[in-house]
Amino acid sequence: MMTVIWLVAGLVVLTAGAELLVRGSSKLAVACGISPLVIGLTIVAYGTSAPELAVSTKAAWMGKPDIAVANVIGSNIFNVLFVLGACALIKPLVVAQQLVRLDAPLMVGVSVLFLVLAWDGNLGWFDGALLLGGMVWYTIFAIRKSRQESRVVAEEYNAAFGEPAAPVRQGKHIAIQVGYIAAGLVLLVLGGRWLVDSAVVMARAWGVSETVIGLTIVAAGTSLPEVATSVVATIRGQRDIAIGNVVGSSIYNILAILGVTSLVAGGNLPISPGLLHFDIPVMIAVAVACLPVFFTGHTINRWEGALFFGYYVAYTAYLVLATQNHAALPTYSSVMLWFVIPLTVITLAVVTVRSWRRPTTA
Repeated sequence: MMTVIWLVAGLVVLTAGAELLVRGSSKLAVACGISPLVIGLTIVAYGTSAPELAVSTKAAWMGKPDIAVANVIGSNIFNVLFVLGACALIKPLVVAQQLVRLDAPLMVGVSVLFLVLAWDGNLGWFDGALLLGGMVWYTIFAIRKSRQESRVVAEEYNAAFGEPAAPVRQGKHIAIQVGYIAAGLVLLVLGGRWLVDSAVVMARAWGVSETVIGLTIVAAGTSLPEVATSVVATIRGQRDIAIGNVVGSSIYNILAILGVTSLVAGGNLPISPGLLHFDIPVMIAVAVACLPVFFTGHTINRWEGALFFGYYVAYTAYLVLATQNHAALPTYSSVMLWFVIPLTVITLAVVTVRSWRRPTTA
């Protein structure tokens, strides 16, 4: 009974934290002249990735590199397939031009960079410093670009109406929104921990193996803040924050968390062959899959959300079957490799071509 109570309490606290974080972030964006998309790509994304940072650095410090690296890879796959899929099922998501032109390709680029740096089976001092440097550059670039765009909008408003746009409230107003964000982050981490811990206890009581628990509940648990924040942002109509949170978290996970983790590990963070030859390519493929979805009408429709969500279920099922060395694994793998994946690629290609032709024939 106490486990169920903690589970429910975790859900309530998680939802409350997401509400505070989204509300504070959206109003802070207005007050500081920064777009909600950039707030989602930076402050919200970094904050909701706090559990991943804590888990990976602790694992690296304790000499468990597989957990540290797998946490980042699994979180990125979960962010795109599960979180974006769930949000699009709730309400179709309009994708901002900046995501299409810059941030989504950058997410693919840093994923490929991770594979290149890890190809020798290790992330060293130079690799970690390079990743962290990329994170600093990306954050500064995103904020400066947004403030420049906001200034241009204000000048256009002044030219059109002969008066400056209404000034935003500063000082106390900003402090209040920062307080909301901080409180929301604390509640997200606390609620996620309660939810994961209680779910693990319940899973053990039901006889689920430790391996399956690690691959499903615990792996997804560190991404619960992203789930709660993006879903609440979608429901509240702050869809820039919802999508920006997912893309920004994926970029942050690779650049910042792996950068810090490799340095914490003393410049010696081994990458296992299984992660190198299967899970990292899956992560890259998931990031690449975003590009045609984002390009087609700059909207993630419900059917595309269902496709992402279904693929996460399929990926998790594969991990469970592979862990148990189940007899159905060869058949399952063949169906996915020779039927489901090619059919999906063809469908996305057709939709993309039609989307590109539509403006020219109009």
